[in-house]
Amino acid sequence: MAANSIDQSPFFQGKRSRAEIVVKDPPKFDLESYVSNYDGRTRIHRLHHIGSCSPFLALEAYRTAITEAKKGKNIKLYLSLVEDFAKISPSDPLAVTDSAWVDKKKRDVKEEQDKLEHELKAYKNNLIKESIRMGHEDLGHFFYATGNFADAQKAYMRMREHCTSSKHIADMGLRVTLATIAQQSWLQVHSGLVKIDASQLKGEDKAKLEPIVSAVTGLAHMALGSFRDAATSFIHTSPAYLNVEPAAGIAWQREALSGNDVAVYGGLCALASMDRVELQQMVLSNTDFRNFLELEPHIRRAITLFCNSKYSACLEVLESYRNDYLLDVYLSSRVSEIYNNIRTKSIVQYFIPFSCVTLDEMADKFQPTGDYASIETELEDMINAGVLDARIDLVDRLLICPSTDPRFEVHSNALEMAESYDQTLRLRLSRINMLSAGFAVPAEKGSKMDAFMGGGMGDGGVLRNLGSKLGLS
Repeated sequence: MAANSIDQSPFFQGKRSRAEIVVKDPPKFDLESYVSNYDGRTRIHRLHHIGSCSPFLALEAYRTAITEAKKGKNIKLYLSLVEDFAKISPSDPLAVTDSAWVDKKKRDVKEEQDKLEHELKAYKNNLIKESIRMGHEDLGHFFYATGNFADAQKAYMRMREHCTSSKHIADMGLRVTLATIAQQSWLQVHSGLVKIDASQLKGEDKAKLEPIVSAVTGLAHMALGSFRDAATSFIHTSPAYLNVEPAAGIAWQREALSGNDVAVYGGLCALASMDRVELQQMVLSNTDFRNFLELEPHIRRAITLFCNSKYSACLEVLESYRNDYLLDVYLSSRVSEIYNNIRTKSIVQYFIPFSCVTLDEMADKFQPTGDYASIETELEDMINAGVLDARIDLVDRLLICPSTDPRFEVHSNALEMAESYDQTLRLRLSRINMLSAGFAVPAEKGSKMDAFMGGGMGDGGVLRNLGSKLGLS
């Protein structure tokens, strides 16, 4: 089926009418290699997102996703995939619902649920805490596999009162976190991570969990738009995350975030929220995060270009990967905001050394994006928002930096410093006078207050003499 006919299918026409993401151009990655990094629910979830956003990859993505879905228990997901695929390629055999599979799977799912609930009831009658905990865990696994993430979360949380060790509490928190990620309930993700931190694990168990908590915390911050916090979490993720063993039975690198994801998310969030000095010190000079950046060398190159003041080259690198990021299930909704932040920072940093720059030069360095028809409109919005301290001369087509008065700045700084010294002196003299009048307990010799009062100045005579000269005593 031709790519053009897929692009004009009712499915993608409907997405365009709702102003949803449709990526017409092919991405840089190979789909098979990309999805090979993931397992479980996130593999199908990412395939579904790619297929629903990219006419170029829709056929391959949906065929793979439907095949994967039939290996599991999530009937609702399978029916949703088939329904979407029927609008894209109705003649494809996989676009027809396999009724026999659906009926059989419904019976199997019902039988398994009844069995697990019966076993849990028996465990509760026997009052064995460990058996009850495992019963709730098995039921949570079942709900998660069937796509009922809210009930899975509830089942995992019921494990709490039956946990007998810190490791049990941590495992419960990890399972709750995975269920809330599946629901994209990012505030609850933070709540689950707090439970893990409160589990007070030590030694090897703690070393295994810390990279996972850091990476997932970064994901939650990014999804909520807190790019600075997200960058901090990602860049402090230990490289042990790349090889950490499954925790709570979850291979987090394959079922949630791969090492490549940490590099891309962390690098982009850092570019969107940190200045050049911070990028150099906290990202490029970070030996731990370097292990992640090696997986995505173009992210490292973009950050290096930004730190070297090559802003247009940095933006070119990022723009060349925009389609890839729009097809990322977690990053797609934040790509536009992140890229706008990076572009705005680049324009501001580029303009700092100049007193004026021609608008043609600005347009050449920073090609207008889809959000703006011209560089003048973009600069005007930045000035009105207080982001860029400049003025636009439309007659001579110049971007002008407002003139400053160096003498005024020097005088202002001197007055501010004098006021600060005056305030400090008054506070010290007030303390000395209170001590002399017996209204305060003298500070012990060698204490911080004694040092504040001048140490070896006795009763503060030096300060009092200085104060009398200034008319303050």
